[in-house]
Amino acid sequence: MGKGSHTLTQAPENFTEAGLPTTFEALGGFLSFFDFFESDSRVVAKALITADNGGQQTRISNLKNKMKAIATSIFFGIFALVSPALADHHGDKKAAKKDIVDTAVAAGSFKTLATALGAAELVEALKGDGPFTVFAPTDEAFAKLPKETLASLLKPENKSKLVDILTYHVVSGKVMAKTAVTLDKATALNKKDIALAVKGESLTLNGTAKVVTADIKCSNGVIHVIDTVILPPAK
Repeated sequence: MGKGSHTLTQAPENFTEAGLPTTFEALGGFLSFFDFFESDSRVVAKALITADNGGQQTRISNLKNKMKAIATSIFFGIFALVSPALADHHGDKKAAKKDIVDTAVAAGSFKTLATALGAAELVEALKGDGPFTVFAPTDEAFAKLPKETLASLLKPENKSKLVDILTYHVVSGKVMAKTAVTLDKATALNKKDIALAVKGESLTLNGTAKVVTADIKCSNGVIHVIDTVILPPAK
């Protein structure tokens, strides 16, 4: 696969990257704007007082008050636009405090994966420091497997097979989508390679599984959601 030929849009890490003003920048702009009206009104006042000292002071005061009201309205309009984005930005940071396992459990669509991780005794490993990149099959992905196959894998006597399958979905390090699309393969924790390719607008694994949601950031890595369970090669 040619490097750099595929890109995915990434969420900006901060407002500077997104081209949005921070709260402090908006406040600074407001103060500068207000200072302009203040200085401008003083010039107008001086000219009017020089021309006619009688009855002008009231009109000058009204003019200054109107200018202040306009500047204040503009500031609060900017603040209203920035505040929701600021709240979302902090919300993302808060969500990233959860580790991979807790994030998957909280999502509610990885119940089978959580059960399998428990049966394979891999929960604590994936709650470790990492970082890890997990290609996480949804419940629907596991449902594609024959019921008897899944039931068999969850039995204690087949724990080694289950561990092999689950660790085949985990890569050491934090591999974001923009990097993954430039790779031809990735080596999983079980030391076996996963073939990566871009088909259409989707990143695929082994030509069968498709990444349906990318770059779910966690405190110890990242999750890419896939629609099919990938099985490791026999050798």
